[in-house]
Amino acid sequence: MKKYIPILKKTKLFAGVSEDEIVSMLSCLDARLREYKKGEYVFHQGECLGHITVLVSGELHIQRDDYWGNRAIVNRITVGEMFGEAYIAPESGAMLNDVVAVEDSSVIFFDVKRIITVCSSACRFHSMVVQNLFFAISEKNRKLIQKLGHISKRSTREKLISYLSEEAERQNSSTFTIPFNRQQLADFLSVDRSAMSNELCKMRDEGLLEFKKDRFKLL
Repeated sequence: MKKYIPILKKTKLFAGVSEDEIVSMLSCLDARLREYKKGEYVFHQGECLGHITVLVSGELHIQRDDYWGNRAIVNRITVGEMFGEAYIAPESGAMLNDVVAVEDSSVIFFDVKRIITVCSSACRFHSMVVQNLFFAISEKNRKLIQKLGHISKRSTREKLISYLSEEAERQNSSTFTIPFNRQQLADFLSVDRSAMSNELCKMRDEGLLEFKKDRFKLL
């Protein structure tokens, strides 16, 4: 697990904490490393969580399938990101979504009770982790609001324009790469893949954008 300390140091959860301090906290927080193959589930809908988790290698999708098998991608988790924090309150209830490895992945689990309960020595870095957790939850809420802004648009074109415009602004370039393939983008925006592909072609023919696979250029 120690090989992942440099990654943990760069996470929002351990911002401002040194690598030596993180090492000393691993046992305090009951840190456990688990490995997942591509396609394996980290969590299933309906599970109750007692851990906050950090992805240290690979990539995960938080997703949900309805009764007929239609999939919606709620969020994408990349290396260094935390997940599960939405369920740390005693009355949060069970998981509403599945968490799936979209490539071979490694995840570190931290006991949530040990994180939010500062140890008797009241070490400075433990208090800092509690503060970081609060800030990270606030950041996640902001991103959720951004996504709601995309999917609340009425038409497929409006959803695409909203999402692609935000990506161009976030990457500070009119030419950029998105982290989804076509099916994943359709699932993320909650639209039909064929309808979305047709709309992209129309927008290209109208001179609004150019694209090749996951690379886009807004004109």
